[in-house]
Amino acid sequence: MTNNSKKNLQKVSRLLAKVLRHAPEELGLTLDANGWIAADVLRDALAAKGLGITAEELAVIVQTSDKKRFTLTDDGSRIRAAQGHSVEVDLGIPPSTPPAVLYHGTAVKNLPSIRQEGLLAGNRQQVHLSADRETALRVGTRHGSPIILTVDARAMQETGEIAFYQAENGVWLTDYVAPKYLALLQLDEQEANE
Repeated sequence: MTNNSKKNLQKVSRLLAKVLRHAPEELGLTLDANGWIAADVLRDALAAKGLGITAEELAVIVQTSDKKRFTLTDDGSRIRAAQGHSVEVDLGIPPSTPPAVLYHGTAVKNLPSIRQEGLLAGNRQQVHLSADRETALRVGTRHGSPIILTVDARAMQETGEIAFYQAENGVWLTDYVAPKYLALLQLDEQEANE
């Protein structure tokens, strides 16, 4: 693969994240109820936009996505985003028991509203949580000066009111986290400056 084709695949990967999670209509596509689209239909739509890729290149995008954003069926015939949808889809993920503590990374500017309202899905279908603080820190850093919140997942689950789901890429999903289940995790100086 040339550097130019690697750059093209990165561009396609970013577009796929947008199209498969938020705006399939941008490529004239319709996802099924579970978020899937036929891979050849997707590749044809990309080609019509001047971003043609082969089935093998699509598989490379799926396999090399650092966040495992996409899922391809075993036979390579269908693709979908693993999670993070703002369009209505049912990923068919069964409820699962989370670790006792989960983490949420965000920007410090969001803390006042989180303390008041809790963690809301916002423009996504569900709240995204991490099983480790390193992932949460990376997420928080993308949004500005980072903070990490701990989530008392055990206490939440014991109420029986809120279900947790684990996406294929390891991200934990839930509908809402009330403020009473959240605590601010102190970052060391190096983490705070990342």
